Amino acid sequence: MTDVNQPPPTRTLALWRRLSRVPLIGTRLFSAGICLAAPYFGSVLPHVLEMAPGRAVVRAPKWWGVRNHIGTFHAIAGCNVAETAMGMLCEASVPATHRWVPKAMDVRYVTISRGGLTGTATAELPDFAGITAGTGGVDLPVTIELRDAEGTVVQEVVITCWVTARRTGA
Repeated sequence: MTDVNQPPPTRTLALWRRLSRVPLIGTRLFSAGICLAAPYFGSVLPHVLEMAPGRAVVRAPKWWGVRNHIGTFHAIAGCNVAETAMGMLCEASVPATHRWVPKAMDVRYVTISRGGLTGTATAELPDFAGITAGTGGVDLPVTIELRDAEGTVVQEVVITCWVTARRTGA
């Protein structure tokens, strides 16, 4: 049963909920779909592993297209993994009655990577009901931790998103 007080989920979250239940291929189909919607994400071959309000996990393999001159996962390709994880968190967290856009990215490069990367995005969510057309918007900082295949944190990222209410009738 649907809670009438819950705002509607985004189309992206609704699709995740359907496809992620399909054994073996559901999350891969979803991941391919986000690359069609946002083609630049495809450069890191993301695989969305988790997507829920306040949390998303995305894994990206190390392949020749993301390697730098020393053979490790390129730092900016890592930023692309972080942005993918942030986008999935926002699509799972920000209701369809609102919209979000990234407005700042702060990146800390901790060490070189060994293998692919897994980005885990987390955020403390605001009360979206309090964000109305007359109140402007709020900053939503999303923290993303990128770990390599050995489990070492290689990048720490905070992406600040601007969240506003959608205009009705527009």
